[in-house]
Amino acid sequence: MSFSCGLVGLPNVGKSTLFNALTSSINASAANYPFCTIEPNFGSVTVPDKRLDKLAEIVGSEKIIPNRIEFVDIAGLIEGASKGDGLGNKFLGHIMVVDAIAYVLRCFDDEDIIHVRDVVNPLSDAEILELELILADMQSLQKRVVAIEKKAKQDKDLQNQLEIMQLVLKTLEDGKPAAQCITKDNATEIKKLQLLTTKPSFFICNVKEEDILTGNDYTKAVMNFAKQNNKEAIIISAKIESEIACITDQNEREEFLSMLGMEETGLDNVIKCGYRMLDLLTFFTAGPQEARAWNVRNGAFAPEAAGKIHSDFERGFICADVISFENFREYGGWVKAKENGKVDVQGKQYVMRDGDVVLFKFNV
Repeated sequence: MSFSCGLVGLPNVGKSTLFNALTSSINASAANYPFCTIEPNFGSVTVPDKRLDKLAEIVGSEKIIPNRIEFVDIAGLIEGASKGDGLGNKFLGHIMVVDAIAYVLRCFDDEDIIHVRDVVNPLSDAEILELELILADMQSLQKRVVAIEKKAKQDKDLQNQLEIMQLVLKTLEDGKPAAQCITKDNATEIKKLQLLTTKPSFFICNVKEEDILTGNDYTKAVMNFAKQNNKEAIIISAKIESEIACITDQNEREEFLSMLGMEETGLDNVIKCGYRMLDLLTFFTAGPQEARAWNVRNGAFAPEAAGKIHSDFERGFICADVISFENFREYGGWVKAKENGKVDVQGKQYVMRDGDVVLFKFNV
């Protein structure tokens, strides 16, 4: 599994329609009334990577196993959800399990589709969503602070934890997400708090078909807001994605995209954005049985990458044969690449690179 992405949004912004399209499913009911989605829906899709197909072709792999992304369609939040309004904290709890959060924002006008606040204002919607997450984190942290305050007087480790918690709590009380107080020194401790507002997030602007290439005034406002807050925003038309999902032939898909003037699907954009948000890279293993894509954080050493395959690989790591995908393709596999000195034997301090093809050696 590459990562999981939670789709959140106010009711009737096209979130469930988008989920259905991205996952090529009809699992999520899409209807024109608030709280149509009550329980979260889950959908897993493969991460397209042409490099993996080429590797499988070169080594004659019996199976191809790509990375995957899981989408979680989280029921529509409303103002006051952190206090239990609407379906309240039930929604917020589902967000805890995802790696990244996508705020689906309505960036289109349509008199036939009601808006829970009777006015289309994506920036206001985004602020409401973030505020509800901030309030939920604040309530959670306030309880934890009270629980350890007395014990911390006699325990230095707890005292340090308390100081971190109070720092984060002050940030939340100022109406800012917990991520804003993360530094190189406190990042590990703050992430242990497992707060909603420390999760990477980005904006998905849902537009009508005619606005997919140029955007509109709503998307321009969101883009500016995202830039000011060091976030990313992408434009997607849930309607177009629904049409793409119905086309199974890859050539026909590409022809349809070309006709619309699009270079890639909204799903491709979401995946790329998610990888950037989580700072992930892809490496490969390839052999006669299977060619497989794996992901690991950017900056990871070889043993950590080996651990993605199996904990024994990391625990008993000896070394790794490493070659770039480009060289693997050029020399047609391991044998000729080794003969031409293109395969390097790397140790524990090797920093993984995107596109590495790797053979790990271990002993336990």
